[in-house]
Amino acid sequence: MARYRELARGQIIGDSHGMLKLLVSPVDRTLLGVHCFGSGATELIHIGQSVMGCGGTVDYLVNAVFNYPTLAESYKVAALDATNRLRQIDRLD
Repeated sequence: MARYRELARGQIIGDSHGMLKLLVSPVDRTLLGVHCFGSGATELIHIGQSVMGCGGTVDYLVNAVFNYPTLAESYKVAALDATNRLRQIDRLD
């Protein structure tokens, strides 16, 4: 999950309520879904759709380069959050 208030662009536009959330498979790390609301959500959702359409993983988003400061950076922030959560799940097993 990435909250707009955590991003430079979110602070610039003053959107403290927007967010982007990724649904990731813990088995093979593929991107299963994207939820987004707030400013520019319609301009962000297609990025996740493209990654999902190609069978991409959360690792692709971690390694991708996003312009700064843009709301698209929320994909990298959310992917890093998902990766950290997957590590926590792996430790429990």
